[in-house]
Amino acid sequence: MPRIELRTYIKADKNIVFDLSRSIDLHKISTEHTNEEAIDGVTEGLIGLNETVTWRAKHFGIYQTLTSKVTEFSRPKLFTDEMVKGAFKNFKHVHQFYDLDDGTELIDVFEYQSPLGLLGSLADKLFLKQYMTGLLLKRNETIKEFAESEKWREVLPKN
Repeated sequence: MPRIELRTYIKADKNIVFDLSRSIDLHKISTEHTNEEAIDGVTEGLIGLNETVTWRAKHFGIYQTLTSKVTEFSRPKLFTDEMVKGAFKNFKHVHQFYDLDDGTELIDVFEYQSPLGLLGSLADKLFLKQYMTGLLLKRNETIKEFAESEKWREVLPKN
């Protein structure tokens, strides 16, 4: 099962980084290049424990839908989302947040299993793992950009 682990240093408060990471609105911004939109479940604002979101996006020239559910939630330390329905055989994305002296370390652990047995494993090696890593890196760059500026105020609730 492929595993992607990313560590992102963000010069911002952990609470802001945590909320940006679960923001449906920020996710939409980070995936504009795939025409991703939330079409069911939590479609705006912040997603929380036991809530789902269904995304529709264009990957590899084909529109696909994927539903994920937040299965673990400990604000502002960790949350996990897992695929309920979609193109993968399964996936699990653990988001961890650690205080640093002058910011936050965001650690993503993304594990997935492609469908189609050996063909899926070949796709992982040839292009899928790199593609998924690129999507996660873009997402984290967007979180960092918003968290380290006042732009986070545009997407997070005022309270």
